[in-house]
Amino acid sequence: MRTGVFFCQMEDRGNLNLDAIAKYTANLPEVETVEILGLRPHPDANRICGLIQANNLERIVIAGDMPGYFKPVFTKAMAMAGGNTNEIRLASFQEHGARGENAQDRAKAIIACATMGVPFSLAAIPGGNPVNHATLIIGGGIAGIQASLEIANAGKQVYLVEQSGTIGGHMAMFDKTFPTLDCAACILTPKMVSVGQHEMIRLLTKSKVIAVTGKPGSYRVKIRQTARRVDVNSCVACNQCADVCPVKVASEFDAGISLRKAIYIPFPQAVPNAYLVDEKNCIYVQSEGKRCGVCMKKCPKECINLDETDRTLDIEVGNIILATGYELLDVSKIEQYGYGVYPNVLTSLEFERLTNASGTTGGRIVTRTKVFNKKTKQDEWIFSPEGIPPRSVALIHCVGSRNKKYNPYCSRVCCMYSLKFAHLIKEKIPNVNVYEFYIDMRAFGKGYEEFAERIKHEGTYVVRGHSASVEMDNGQMIVNGEDIFNDKLVKFKVDMVVLAVGLIPAPGTEELSRMLGIFRDPDGWFSELDYNGSPTDTDKGGIYVAGMCQSPKDIPDTVAQASAVAAGVLRSLTSGKGIGHMSSLSLSEIEARAKSIHTI
Repeated sequence: MRTGVFFCQMEDRGNLNLDAIAKYTANLPEVETVEILGLRPHPDANRICGLIQANNLERIVIAGDMPGYFKPVFTKAMAMAGGNTNEIRLASFQEHGARGENAQDRAKAIIACATMGVPFSLAAIPGGNPVNHATLIIGGGIAGIQASLEIANAGKQVYLVEQSGTIGGHMAMFDKTFPTLDCAACILTPKMVSVGQHEMIRLLTKSKVIAVTGKPGSYRVKIRQTARRVDVNSCVACNQCADVCPVKVASEFDAGISLRKAIYIPFPQAVPNAYLVDEKNCIYVQSEGKRCGVCMKKCPKECINLDETDRTLDIEVGNIILATGYELLDVSKIEQYGYGVYPNVLTSLEFERLTNASGTTGGRIVTRTKVFNKKTKQDEWIFSPEGIPPRSVALIHCVGSRNKKYNPYCSRVCCMYSLKFAHLIKEKIPNVNVYEFYIDMRAFGKGYEEFAERIKHEGTYVVRGHSASVEMDNGQMIVNGEDIFNDKLVKFKVDMVVLAVGLIPAPGTEELSRMLGIFRDPDGWFSELDYNGSPTDTDKGGIYVAGMCQSPKDIPDTVAQASAVAAGVLRSLTSGKGIGHMSSLSLSEIEARAKSIHTI
């Protein structure tokens, strides 16, 4: 078919030379004309119509990072020219992974397939290799747990690597899940116990992947396991060691709003359900055995060894699943909200732990209380079970999200968990005033819109408009914002502010990306092979992404994606051949396969 190729790029990319790609395209058999249109001025339908008629074009290929953005213009032009609007093909560089070192050849291959009318995913299929039946999963949150159980329940060996002292991830910190308000622990902890007891799952906590070599189907992985200094099999979690430990530090599991000891169990339902030593804060470890060590003397099971050292494990696996999760943006960078300055401005995770029955206040929502610390001889703000409940609370959406200065993308879960907070506050504190500041309500999932309407009926004052700042006036916090519907600026006196902080990739994502050769998108999340067709695969054969490490998503979507990844792994094990690296395919190989399909 007589074909015209039009390059429409949203922005310049240093690893793509459009002029060179255009020269290659012009030499393809069916291509009659090639034009580099760029983004501005926006393609003109009348001009394109003229080109179609002048060259008698029967097919149009739009090439670029986001060619679908321009398709309506070309569809209109093709209709004006009297052509077949079904013969408009998209050659998406972004969707099909034209990035990194082989970006130039990949872009050429994508265009070659489009000009022949062959889907790139059909032509670009690398060969397979024999597959080792063990699977490595990096990250022990809900995604890693779900994938582990599904693969292990099929009778296949799983190595689950988690860098903290327990599996469970952020979900273990939550009180309720939206929109059903089910107990998060009731859903998660049975799965955690199943992982801990499963004969086909080897759980490696306090561990980190430090090297990966090999090829799809046969990866050799080196793992460093930091010493827990407590024997997991002998510890009965009796708490006697923590009772005598003199060191107190902020609890990571409680998002820093409570203290724990230097020997501790992350939370009562932790898996493994055993204590571990924080080597950075342990007096004995830091002084090389010259002081303290009282926990060792007190332990009735004699299962504490403060001299235990780290060890390195070498394993071989056929597939690797990345489920490394997310972290919160450092909200102290956004100074106008007063986080870290005003004691009752909290992040979403801090509020999750405050409202949780297993948290520091037993689930009571209270404001911080000023107390005098005799050791430091300074005043401190703490959450106490006897604290005073707030009379008014402001919930502020999109803190650091949808903001070019911080995260330009939507973090996706913030609207719903903020609505959940509004419900919990109303449920636990009679006659409280709750103000919900949002920009756009993104209640996208099953039952989400109904939940948003429910919050309004419960009496939450929902304000559409960006909150500008939080300030203090005579000891009273004031939230300044805008009310778009009523076209006015508003000020509300509040006792507590909860910030819906944007999500960012977990620490270590960049290091893993380099180690495994997995690309990341401009926002730092791991890139999938094809967002629409292969949302769990990556450019590297036998390496998959699941959950938040790929992009922000809620718990149901995370679980669904983890199950899809497990199915992909089991498919490769059942067939006996894994998929090789997409990046290993040459331009000539893809061209040849596309031609063979084209002739059919």
